[in-house]
Order: sequence, then C-alpha cells, then structure tokens
Amino acid sequence: MVVTTHQPIFLPWPGFFFKALNSDCMVLLDDVQFPRGHGWVNRNRLKNEKGELWLTVPVWKKGRGLQIIRNVEICNETNWKRKHIQSIRQSYARAPYLKDFLPVIESIYEKNIRFLIELNLDIINFLWDALSINSKICLQSELGITGKGTELIINACRHLNADTYIAFPIAAKHLDISRIEQAGIKVVFLSFNPPVYPQLWGEFIYNLSTLDMLLNCGEKSREIILSC
Repeated sequence: MVVTTHQPIFLPWPGFFFKALNSDCMVLLDDVQFPRGHGWVNRNRLKNEKGELWLTVPVWKKGRGLQIIRNVEICNETNWKRKHIQSIRQSYARAPYLKDFLPVIESIYEKNIRFLIELNLDIINFLWDALSINSKICLQSELGITGKGTELIINACRHLNADTYIAFPIAAKHLDISRIEQAGIKVVFLSFNPPVYPQLWGEFIYNLSTLDMLLNCGEKSREIILSC
C-alpha cells in the first residue's frame, strides 16, 4: 500500500494529482490548522488575457482564532460564486473543452455549501473523475488520525497498513525521515517537473490549477500529468 497526504486545497495544481496517480490512497489533511495569511486552501490561479487570474473563496476568519480546515465556513455575503463562474466562462470561452466540463463546474457552484471543505472536496472529486484516477481518497477526520508532522504521517500509514509513503522533496525538511523508516515505512520522494501544455493567452504560466489544463487539453490531461 502506497500512501500520500495533502491538504484539501481549492482547485488543486497538477502536482496534487501527480501524487494521487502514483499512490493507492491520498489522505486529505482536513484536521490540521487552516493556514494563516495567504494559502492555497481557499484560493488558486487560472489564466486570462491579462495573465494570472486569482479565484478566492471568501471565508470567515475574524474573531475565530486558529481554525481547523474542516471547520472553516464560507462567507456567502458576497456574489463570489457568480464572479467565479463568469471569470471561467470569459477566460476560457475559446478553450476546446469548456463545454464538456462547464455544466459540472456550474452544478458545484450552484450548491448551498456552508463549509469550505465541502466545496473543495466536490471540486477535487470532479477533477479526480475527469482524470480517471483509481486511487482512493480518505479524509483525516474520518479516519480519526491525529498527530503533527512526522507523527501524523506515521499514524496515517499505520492506520492504512501502508508500507510506502510518497511526497515531494520539499517535504523532507518538515519530516524526520529516519523516524518514519524506523516505523517500517519506506519514504519515496517523487521528482515532478511541472508540465507544459497548450494554454490560452500568450506566454505559458506554470502550476496553474489543473482546471486550466483540463479545459485546454481534456482527456489528454491525465497523460500529461503522468509524463511529469
């Protein structure tokens, strides 16, 4: 059993799915702290004629202190959903696969969703299916796994009877690799080169949301990611 972990980010980038495609199970860490400042859990980048197009989901922060990701609530006092859909429609009007996927995207945004984790999971599952990923998705909170850093990784792997944990090299500085291996778990660091693919609007921008790739490349997106 090969396991990987990742925070349940909004509109994930291709590296997220590269890890998923190379594992048997991805554990989404929804029971960890919601990042302070600017993170990726409630925002990500697409592309328009001006360059980067940031889509941000407004969430309640004031007066709530440190929050666990699964407890973060969406602030629905603005018309952010309509703005997101309009931005996608306008920016990708010329994209070859917009018509194939726009109805699903719109159906997700039409839902009455209270928690950010629900929205992110819907989007992750949509992209997961579009990329034909066979790996399993597990939520940390549903597995009942606790701990921080190295301890959390060990507990996740033990809970799932995993003998291998995969990650990107950047994770090495945050983990005690020897301790994980002493627990009988092999650590494998993946080499990931961000893919270049047909993209609208001039100069190529790396590591946008996977949605950008999907709308431009359709079913070829899976092979593009695997080729990395």
